[in-house]
Order: sequence, then C-alpha cells, then structure tokens
Amino acid sequence: MSDTRNAAGSNPVASNASAFPLLSALQGPADLRKMPVDQLPALAAEIRRAIYDQVSKVGGHLAPNLGVVELSIALHYVFDFAHDRLLFDVGHQCYPHKLLTGRFGLLENLRTRQGMAGFPEPAESPYDLFRVGHAGTAISTAVGMARGDSLNKEGFDPAAKADGRRVVTVIGDASIANGVAMEGLNGAGVLKRQFLVVLNDNGMSISKPQGALATYFDRFRLSQSYGQFKKQAKEALKKVPGGSVLKEAYHAAGEAAKSWFHTDKIEGGWFEHFGLVTVGPIDGHDIPTLIEFLREARDFDKPMVLHVKTVKGKGYEFAEKDTTRFHSPAAFTVTNPDGEMVKEGCRVEIKSEGRSFTAAIGDIMLETMDKDLRVVCATAAMPDGTGIAKPLAKFPDRSFDTGICESHAMDMMAGLAKTGWKPFFAVYSTFLQRAFDQAFQEVSLQGLAVRLLLDRAGLVGGDGAVHHGFCDIALLRTLPNAALLAPIDEPSLKASIEFMRNYDVGLSAVRYPRDVVSGRFASEPCPAFELGKARCLTPEFASDDAEMDVAILAFGTPAITAVEAAEKLHGVVRIGVWDARFAKPVDTALIASLVRRGIPILTLEDHSVIGGFGSAVVEAAAEMGLENAKITRHGLPDAWILQDSRAKQLAEVELDVPGLIRWISKAAGGPTEPSGEQIRAARASRAPRR
Repeated sequence: MSDTRNAAGSNPVASNASAFPLLSALQGPADLRKMPVDQLPALAAEIRRAIYDQVSKVGGHLAPNLGVVELSIALHYVFDFAHDRLLFDVGHQCYPHKLLTGRFGLLENLRTRQGMAGFPEPAESPYDLFRVGHAGTAISTAVGMARGDSLNKEGFDPAAKADGRRVVTVIGDASIANGVAMEGLNGAGVLKRQFLVVLNDNGMSISKPQGALATYFDRFRLSQSYGQFKKQAKEALKKVPGGSVLKEAYHAAGEAAKSWFHTDKIEGGWFEHFGLVTVGPIDGHDIPTLIEFLREARDFDKPMVLHVKTVKGKGYEFAEKDTTRFHSPAAFTVTNPDGEMVKEGCRVEIKSEGRSFTAAIGDIMLETMDKDLRVVCATAAMPDGTGIAKPLAKFPDRSFDTGICESHAMDMMAGLAKTGWKPFFAVYSTFLQRAFDQAFQEVSLQGLAVRLLLDRAGLVGGDGAVHHGFCDIALLRTLPNAALLAPIDEPSLKASIEFMRNYDVGLSAVRYPRDVVSGRFASEPCPAFELGKARCLTPEFASDDAEMDVAILAFGTPAITAVEAAEKLHGVVRIGVWDARFAKPVDTALIASLVRRGIPILTLEDHSVIGGFGSAVVEAAAEMGLENAKITRHGLPDAWILQDSRAKQLAEVELDVPGLIRWISKAAGGPTEPSGEQIRAARASRAPRR
C-alpha cells in the first residue's frame, strides 16, 4: 500500500501552505514519521484549525474529530497502516486520520462527491478499510481481519513473524456499550495474538452517554485511589532496571497491581472478564505519552485495551462546552461582538434553512404527550437528531435515551407496550436496521403496538451511503399488521402521529426526510389519516371519471415535487397527483379505479425501488387480478448513492423536478421529455387552476 495522493490538483493546497505549512507538506504517514516528536503539537494545531475552518463553512462532524487529533497522530506515528490494520468504530472520528493519510487537498470539498467523505471510504484511500457509519462494529471486523491475517501467515508474531501485520481498532463516543461491541470483545478475548482496542473515552456519546457502563467509566475516571496507584507504580519503576510503561500500568506494582487490576473497583477488571489486558486511562492529548504507550502496545502479543481519555471538541471552547450541538453542526459562524473569529468568549450562529421535520416532530410529540398521559417515547443516543430532546426535558419520567443501543430500545418499547403504554421510538431509518430482529420477534410477533418515528428516511446528503434510509419500507412491509405512513409536510406529520397514537393492531411507522417542511399545502385543511387511503393533491382529477394522461402515486415528500412538476407540465400532460400516505396498506380502491380506466400510474418514493412502495402497488394490482403493465415505478436505484448535498443526490436519481418531468413523460407514453417550446406554449395558454 502506498500513501494516497495529496489531491493538490485544482484544490488550493498550495495556497494553504502558508496557513498550514506542516499539513500541506504532508503527503502521508511516511512523512509524518520523519517529523521530530516536539514538532507534532504544531501539526495537531494545524489539523484542528483545518477541520474547524472547513466544517464551519459546510457543516460536518466537528467535536468528535477535534477530540482525536493527537490520538490519530500518535497512532500513525507508531504503526505503519500501509501494512498494519486500522479500523474505526463510529466512523465520524476519521477526519484527522484522513488528513494524515494525504487527503488535505480533498478537505475543501468535504462531504461532496468531489472531495473527502465524512466517513471512512475505501474508494478514497487504501488506508480506509471499511465504509462504516454505524457504531459498535469495528471490534468484530477487526477480529475477523486478525484471524484472516493469521490464517494467511501474515499476522504479527514477535517470535515467528516480527514484520507481520498488527491490528488496531479505535472505538469511541460511547459505542463500547453497544451490543455488537460486547460481542466483538467476547471474540477478541480468545485471540492468541496481538490485538489492540483503543478506547477513546471522551465522556460523551453523540449526546450525554447513558446506562450503567457510562456511569461505571465516570466513577473510574474520578478514582483518586487509581491515580495514587499509578503514581506509586511510576516511583517503583524508577528502581526497576528495564521497567516499561506497560509494566508500570499493569505488571510492575507486584501484588498491589494484581489486586487492583482484578477487582471491580476499576475498569481493568471489567475488560479482563473478556480476556483483554487493560491499560489506562492515559491522557489522549499528550502526544509523547501516547507514543510511548503505543510503541509498547505495538509489540504486545495478547489482546489489549488501551483506555485513552480525550476531550470532545478539544481546542474550541464553544465546542467543548456544547458537544451535542457541535457533534455534527450545519455551517456556522463564530464571532465576538467586534466580529472577529475567536475561540473564547464568542457567539455562535448555526445556519438554518428553515424548519425541519426533526424540529416539527419534537413539538408534535410534546403536544401528544401533553394530551395522552399513556404516551412514552425513546431515542437511542440521538435526542437532538430525532427531536426527542424536548420531551426528555419536559417529561423525564416518560422519555428515555438508551444510548447507542437500538436493539435494546426496541425491546424496551415492546415491554412498555405490553404493560399498557403507547411507546414511540424515534430512530434514524438507517439505525432502525440494527433493531429489525426485535421489531419482528418482540413487537410484531407479539401483536404489540410500538410506533416508530423514522427520521433521515431516504437520501441524507453529506453523510452519504452509510446513512441513507433506503430500505425501511422493504423491511417493515414484511411484518403482518404493520402500518407504514409518510407525511408530506408538518400538518400531515401531525395527523400521522395522531393516527399512530390510536393504532393498536400492531407496529406502525412514519418516515420523513432530513429536510425542511414544505409550506405548499400548509394553508389547506389536512384530512385525518385513514388506514390505506390516499389523499388527492390535484382536486380537478379527484373524481372517478376525471380524464388524465398519468396518475402519480407518491409516498412522502416526493408528492410535493410531483405537484411542482405537474404544474410545469400543465397544458402539456394531464397529471393527477396523490399523496399515497400509506405504503402498507396501499389504497387498493384507488389503484383498481386507475388501472381499470386504463390510466398509466407512476409511483414515486425516496426509497429503494426494490421492495418499496412501488412494489406494493404492483403487488396489489396483481393480487386483484389487474393488469400492471402501465404501472411505472420510480425511486432510488439499485446502486450506492455517495456523499453530496441532498439536492444533488435527488437530481442524480431524478427525483427533482426536471427528473420527474422525464419520468412523467415516459409513464404517459410520450417523448422522454417535453420540449421547451411545448412547455412555454402550455404556460402561455394555461387556464387558472381550480
């Protein structure tokens, strides 16, 4: 493996040389290892500033990356990850790693197709081994690579293969409490070779960490007795020839050390139940100390946990004090009253494009919980990201944050439903996948009414393929008695929650995008949701005898785009648009009416076309014995959509207005796209809409 390019090309790396002289000259880790240790803090400062500068312009993960700068430098300084293995857990902590592996030139276009992905991306660099955006996975994949390298006779062995591959995994942001991480530790403990787990402990998850394990680490970090033990061990080692830092931390204090490290008073005893030697905590911002410990850990021939204590948001006071807000902010400005960019005593303004579905759901849940005292809600480490921060603050007895434990949260919701409560679980669509087994076994199979609020459904923009919510319909549609809903705006989101509150037959779910709510139909009355009934958005085509060239059945916010496309084609193509509202059950009466009248149907969804809403429409027609040759499905293609703005991603998959115009024309049996002359003529002669 060779170092990746610095991507200087058209990017302004050269112009940044004066502002970032060390970073801009760094072509990869080989250059890093040539630098004297006393120069590394200056490099850390440049990396921290570069990340801050870019994230403040375009948004991205700020606080997590600011906290791992020194740790990333030390790892690449000690290990050669062109040969050794480095796997990240919670991939949003990878920005410093990327800058150290020759990608400074890609930073300017962070989270776009032309620049640096916000998560590890193997297509971008051989230093990124997995695309990863879900927590808890890296220890297990690292165990697999360690076993694979050993089977290939390539694994590090101090006696037999001193030049073999080492394996390191970095886990942080409280994902160590995730169930998959526990399974990974269980597998790591039986390895008979070098295996290093670096526990980046910043005292935070995406928000404040939850659960007994988080409390346990808090107690451990504050243990004065342990600090005294370390001090005594260090003094003792001065008298021991050849005493090492690992001996200091684990072996050299004789029976006292053994006693301490095998009790439940400190973390070492906990991890050693899994069979992993435990060292730390050490200061994750002290580069010389990190290097010293990592050099010895590099040649340790047993599985080990190195506990590193870091500060999330390190270096910027506003980020350190409000790590939740600055975990993954939109673009922002930081000014003092005089308008100068500063680190302290500053005012921070995060750019906003409008009211989001996430903000709307927070207010709707407050109103719902005020009205119905049997309603409870939960989130899995994403209170701000899902809007549940407001209920958590107002209804602490009926609102829960489980930490990064989606499977546990789903089962907990099942337990609450079983005891007579009305649970709502707010979770990103992409993270719902981690709890599907529980949705199947403990919820649907039991006939329990658990209600899912699926945020970030569809395309999510800069987070890219690791976070797209493109398969929730396909998964949940398989569950008997499930009701699957989607709103088009805030009034219909509120109506969907009211429907779900009273839906007691089984699981229900409402999906909505990472986007602002449209005001297109806000002034019109929003009818209540009726199970399996669509809403016509073009009243002139609502009657059963209305003539039209194509009928659009759109699930969720693509209905708004469809109305906009239909308005542009008014006078060229007669288009009826329906807000489908339900992907299960679909509106069979509407489908039957349209098919029997010979009207072409175009289904739209911000979801995979495989197994999604369109598939449900085709299947419904087939079950009624109706011809489905005139049903055209359009949604997300069978391909990975990489990072970029959500608007560009929608254009890429032709779910924007120009793209829908082409699909409407295709479904109507006309040309691929009406000519500009046709559209202009139609606009000129357009009659007022009723």
